Amino acid sequence: MTVIATTRPRAALTEEARAELSALLGDRFTTSLPVREHHGKDESYHTPFPPDGVAFANSTEEVSAIVRICAKHKLPIIPFGTGTSLEGGIAALAGGITIDLSGMQQILRVSPEDLDVTVQAGVTRKQLNEHLRDTGLFFPIDPGANASLGGMSATRASGTNAVRYGTMRENVLGLTVVLADGRVIKTGGRARKSAAGYDLTRLFVGSEGTLGIITEVTLKLYGIPEAISSAVCAFPTIKGAVDTVIQTIQVGVPVARIELLDEVQIDAVNKYSKLDYAVAPTLFFEFHGTEAGVKEQAEMVAAIAAEHGGMEFAWATRPEDRSKLWQARHDAYYAALALRPGSKGWPTDVCVPISRLADCILETKQDLAGSNMLAPMVGHVGDGNFHLVYVLDPENPAELAEAQRLADKMVTRALEMGGTCTGEHGIGYGKMAFLEQETGEAFNVMGDLKRAFDPDNLLNPGKVVRV
Repeated sequence: MTVIATTRPRAALTEEARAELSALLGDRFTTSLPVREHHGKDESYHTPFPPDGVAFANSTEEVSAIVRICAKHKLPIIPFGTGTSLEGGIAALAGGITIDLSGMQQILRVSPEDLDVTVQAGVTRKQLNEHLRDTGLFFPIDPGANASLGGMSATRASGTNAVRYGTMRENVLGLTVVLADGRVIKTGGRARKSAAGYDLTRLFVGSEGTLGIITEVTLKLYGIPEAISSAVCAFPTIKGAVDTVIQTIQVGVPVARIELLDEVQIDAVNKYSKLDYAVAPTLFFEFHGTEAGVKEQAEMVAAIAAEHGGMEFAWATRPEDRSKLWQARHDAYYAALALRPGSKGWPTDVCVPISRLADCILETKQDLAGSNMLAPMVGHVGDGNFHLVYVLDPENPAELAEAQRLADKMVTRALEMGGTCTGEHGIGYGKMAFLEQETGEAFNVMGDLKRAFDPDNLLNPGKVVRV
């Protein structure tokens, strides 16, 4: 259920505050309506809430100065990266100032010997990997959008290869964070392990801008594998595809990517990306390692797939073919929307223990079969995470109600199976009620932490926790 839960009254942008921000930033502070509207809307169906002003920052020092001005005038502060969040995380529910970090584009340091890098928060994942191209290293985490690394850290994002490389939680070594009063702190460091004090890095990773504003991120890097091969395998039933995933994970095949697209999503992908895959439940695979290792992994998975009715693998071994395949996967959200021009997407995701994945997906598909809702399914199923996009007319109350009913049922089912209400999209204001249901008394402890870090409830108010 969607809950907007901020008790903070809408703040007024006074002339004094406006003058101070303009003096600091010049024309990089604006109250232009089109700019404000752009910064109040993410890529989901959620109602837009534009801020009262937008401040474009280029450094940690500028973010700190902006925050100090906002704290002085009790103005809410909403961090903004690329605007690709899916649960209303950038909506200015109580007005205030959006700090746009997209101009913070510096890659501050690369250490090939230590396999790490430090970047400003506005650097995107594609920009980083382009910069690393000649080093033999890469950063693997790849959500569907070309999101900023600060935003990816703030939402604890993951992507298609989390089954092999983990999520942002496992790949952020340290942060620079601006607190609600403008103080700047550094968390973590470059050491690969530490027993020094509280783990503030993991506290801020996933906090969605409610505890502090991430301005710099230190990340793990990985060597580009010697051999990479991708394949597509269609199945007569979605159960066969899911059972293949479960068995692959349980026998320990170190697959790099294993993605599920149902027949509705495959049809959308074919039309949007000009492909000709069989319109059937389909798995996309990728294997990383040595030439011999990749060959062995592929043979094992092909044998498992065949046991569950999988068709012959269609291979993509050339870089350009792999790029086309995975770009089609990353464009799945936009492909879904293109099935119904003019529509909006209501995306939702859950994650369950791998042993419950088949039950959760099959029961969810049964719900969809009894509804007239168009809802393609896609999933990072190697770690039990899958998504639906309800493709709807946001002006149609009946469609909104049906999407709400189906989404609530899907999340409730996942929680009953020992899962979580969101594997990677985050909470924003769209899933706050489910976070409380999932975490129980810990939800109140999260509120206590919020009050300790942000006693005036200025940082992204109305998101994640109720204050």
